Amino acid sequence: MASGNSEPRRSLTAQAVKVLVAGGFGVGKTTLVGSVSEVPPLRTEEVITAASEGVDDLSGVEGKTTTTVALDFGRITINPELILYLFGTPGQDRFWFMWDELADGALGAVVLADTRRLESCFPAVDFFEQRGLPFVVGVNCFDDAYRYGTEEVRGALDLDPQVPLLLCDARERDSTKQVLTVLMEHVLGRAMLVSGNPG
Repeated sequence: MASGNSEPRRSLTAQAVKVLVAGGFGVGKTTLVGSVSEVPPLRTEEVITAASEGVDDLSGVEGKTTTTVALDFGRITINPELILYLFGTPGQDRFWFMWDELADGALGAVVLADTRRLESCFPAVDFFEQRGLPFVVGVNCFDDAYRYGTEEVRGALDLDPQVPLLLCDARERDSTKQVLTVLMEHVLGRAMLVSGNPG
């Protein structure tokens, strides 16, 4: 029987999963969350002012005018049984104290990398490695950035061979969905290994 609501009916038993989107300052975290969220994303962006001079490193992102000061939030329904809640972390060093709280209860994470400033994603990679939280690396392909191969980036980041790494465009919904799909496959694969079930 039709309910009169044009929105697809969601299962009352749908599982909600928390996923973090992390990386350095200006790498595209807010853009990625916004590109895929099925609801208007919650953003906590503020205008960059003179007060941030000498505090935030704008090298390579001189044109950036706003910055996330708390988190970004979005939601995407993968299927009737699985909903992802996306939490974008702030990228500046002075907000790293928030990462522990944001990571609480997360199933996995996306680390965004910018090849123009690859070192800016090192802290995020270290953070998830130290906590044993499954993550994938998405290399956000900026228009003015040199296109390195995935193995070159993997070597530069000294990533474990088991960590998925793929090129992406955080502006494009399909590209972001691919990154999230690879993350969910990685999380599932790790869970099967831990349980002793190879699938």
